Amino acid sequence: MKTEQPSIKIAGIEVAAGQRTSIHVPVARRYTHAEVFLPVHVVCGRRDGPRLFISAAIHGDEINGVEITRRLLLAPALKRLRGVLIAVPVVNVYGFINHQRYLPDRRDLNRSFPGTPKGSLASRLAHQFMTEIVANSTHGIDLHTGSLHRSNLPHVRACLDDPETARLARAFGTPVLLNANVRDGSLRQAVVERKVPMLLFEGGEALRFDEMTVRAGVRGILNVMRALGMLKDGVGKSVTKPFIARSSVWVRAPDSGILHSARKLGTVVSAGERLGVLSNPLGEGEIDVEAPSSGVLVGCSNLPLVNEGDALFHIARFSRPASIAAQLRTFQADLGSGEPGDDAIN
Repeated sequence: MKTEQPSIKIAGIEVAAGQRTSIHVPVARRYTHAEVFLPVHVVCGRRDGPRLFISAAIHGDEINGVEITRRLLLAPALKRLRGVLIAVPVVNVYGFINHQRYLPDRRDLNRSFPGTPKGSLASRLAHQFMTEIVANSTHGIDLHTGSLHRSNLPHVRACLDDPETARLARAFGTPVLLNANVRDGSLRQAVVERKVPMLLFEGGEALRFDEMTVRAGVRGILNVMRALGMLKDGVGKSVTKPFIARSSVWVRAPDSGILHSARKLGTVVSAGERLGVLSNPLGEGEIDVEAPSSGVLVGCSNLPLVNEGDALFHIARFSRPASIAAQLRTFQADLGSGEPGDDAIN
């Protein structure tokens, strides 16, 4: 027996089964007294099912997730949606407008959850998101990119010891899954504490669109929606069985200087392998930057000018990293083909 999807109410606006609408959730005004709204798009299927939220730009300069959300909302498959999709393409509206990671109060929104209605600006925005979005959801996916001139290989981070979360992480379809502990004050911590399964997708660089990352994000979300039964049965495009990294390590600059990277994102490296060379502007000597352990490069700095202690390379550790190389090549070749926007998202 088919059960009709109950209506959902966000910011006082009710969306009934079979409807889709945009809702502007009010947040704190700017000092010019101009209104600021949290943009939310709700797609309510006709049949009952899970309620999935998609959030992006919690860090205002991480814009790949904005494009992922835009393309997701254009997917013809949503016409046959079961359940509810709640898409929030820009959470940190203030930072997004100013091309900045943080809020005007210099706080990191992703360290301010679950928030309070009478706290700082970051805390109030976090509380509003929890009240209007998370409280109406059964599952969540948060979209992020690298920061501070760093690029991330498209991958999923999640609490993989939870069976349902692990199932959805595998369904997403990236070859690398990172079992990552939650961070204090993060959206993921606040959501997980409510027993809501949630994935965090990483990929690309801040303030830059990366086509491979965007395609991986759109495809991955649709795969998760299929796994949840929100879309028509069938397996979306994805790689074979993903590899789970139980830990990761950042390789930091042993000295200040100019970095010449020798390895790219997605490269499988061995312990002791040279990742790059540090030299000074006067050409007096060079220092090798070596991998402390074997694994896959899931993060790299794009800025050649570094200070001692700067994070240069992020290595996801695997027991047998060489076995993932073929999957990574297939994944990158598949998503890197075609023209921008040609997503095959039907």
